[in-house]
Amino acid sequence: MASLQDVLKSDITKGVAIGLGVAAASLVLFPALRPAARAAIKSGILLFEKGREWAAEAGEQIEDLVAEVRAELAGEPLAAEDLGEAAEEATAEPAESHG
Repeated sequence: MASLQDVLKSDITKGVAIGLGVAAASLVLFPALRPAARAAIKSGILLFEKGREWAAEAGEQIEDLVAEVRAELAGEPLAAEDLGEAAEEATAEPAESHG
């Protein structure tokens, strides 16, 4: 049978002691940390909602761009040289910034 000193020196005992200490500290500190936790959660929710708005706006802009290109393609016959010219135009035009 293991002696008391061996049990106290084991890593499992240290882990249990640390776990119990954290649990006790959290019970004491929880009321003090609650406002900070609420603020962090609130900020996270607001950032998530703003990110959803940005993603939706970006999706709409891409859909508009695809619709413009499809309308342009529907109005003119495609030829091999047209594809080369379109690629050159795409690389030559500077990107527009939307603010």
